[in-house]
Amino acid sequence: MAGPEVRRSLSSHAQLRRMPALVLQRMIDHLPPDTPPSGPDGPVEVLQQRIADLLGTPAALFFPTGAMAQQVALRVHAGRRGRVTFAAHPTNHLTLWEQQGFSAVHGLRYHPIGDPNRLLTVEDLAAVAEPLAAVVFELPQREIGGQLPAWDDLVAQVELARERGAAVHLDGARLWEAQPYYERSFAEIAALFDSVYVSLYKGLQGVRGAVLAADRSIVDEAAVWRHRLGGAIPEAWPLAVSALIGLDDLLPRMPAFRDHAVAIAAAVNAGTEASTVPAQPPTPLFHVHLPVSKDAADRAQEAMLAEHGTQLFSRTRTSPDPNRCAFEVSVGENAMEFTPAEVVGLLHELLDRATDRAMTP
Repeated sequence: MAGPEVRRSLSSHAQLRRMPALVLQRMIDHLPPDTPPSGPDGPVEVLQQRIADLLGTPAALFFPTGAMAQQVALRVHAGRRGRVTFAAHPTNHLTLWEQQGFSAVHGLRYHPIGDPNRLLTVEDLAAVAEPLAAVVFELPQREIGGQLPAWDDLVAQVELARERGAAVHLDGARLWEAQPYYERSFAEIAALFDSVYVSLYKGLQGVRGAVLAADRSIVDEAAVWRHRLGGAIPEAWPLAVSALIGLDDLLPRMPAFRDHAVAIAAAVNAGTEASTVPAQPPTPLFHVHLPVSKDAADRAQEAMLAEHGTQLFSRTRTSPDPNRCAFEVSVGENAMEFTPAEVVGLLHELLDRATDRAMTP
């Protein structure tokens, strides 16, 4: 049975934007009638070249999923160095969300580094004694609230990894959102790394897909693995078109999304019992920590959805303290429709419902 209808959503503009009829209409409006489905003027080739130009890399390659793109990049780096171990922060996407695909499919081994609740440091990386094929850097780090290292810290970590003979790979699923914080071009950020993965459906709100950008030899080798894994789909043009729309419509708005996230976080921290991590978000992504249990927050939101169709979050995260939980906010098109004061009011309503204060005379 379907749940309550979501009429407005703070947490996920993607859900509201990806209604099939709306997506198809946007594609029709975006595409010239004579656009070929493939070839040098086809959407996939155009997308690959556009991202290569944005990131300042010699080449870029479309993948149907980010999981495939990242695992292939690590496979290529491992093969070139004759090593099977990669290192990454404990909250990295490959180990949390991909069912150990790097090991089951590619025979790679993972070495966790750093504190799961804090940003990676040079000291964390220096403590690794094992020879590494690659080090994975995630910008921003989603699981700890979209935090970003200072530029000098990032450069020092990359240099140390290279001194140890490891490749450096960027999990840039949300690189589009991270760039305004660094006030550097995408190309300058990407130049730190041997390979860069970017998502086409998170910040850009495409239907699905990813791109791996690197030098020509890495991309050519990655194309072989993409074919072996069944990722060289011949009719990927609809995915590419939706990503091109995101590059046109949403990429220029990332600074505004980030500024709105900062304003919402400030209002939440000043006007509610909740708090945000980080206190001042460097990206449009941050976490809101609530002084109620996950079950209580979920029940309260269900009641709010049933009453007025407003969604604050898509899922809550548990906490070591069973009386606390958190949820993620990713500011995009839909979240821009909520003023900071309105978010504060909705959080008061959520917390009142979660603690039964709404029923108190």
